[in-house]
Amino acid sequence: MDIFGLQSAVLLVGFLIAIGAKGYAFVIAMTYPPEAYEASSKMTKVAWGLILGLGLAAQLILSNPIGIINIVFLVAAFVFLADVRPALRQLTGR
Repeated sequence: MDIFGLQSAVLLVGFLIAIGAKGYAFVIAMTYPPEAYEASSKMTKVAWGLILGLGLAAQLILSNPIGIINIVFLVAAFVFLADVRPALRQLTGR
């Protein structure tokens, strides 16, 4: 395998991880009721839906996992999964 094949494989794995994390965060964000977001003192469901939805769309359109836009949205997805989701789960009992 040459260096370009390895680079392509690494970028493909990065793309799949990013699309998986963003898609999972978006779907999970849409399953909680808006009241849970307000009760947990987090941003609203609409705000998280827009952020995560735009991130997912950017990943599908730009498809470069190491672009600055995709990295920013990937960080937002991880923030949702690490901070907001546990707070929502605690409130809703899921």
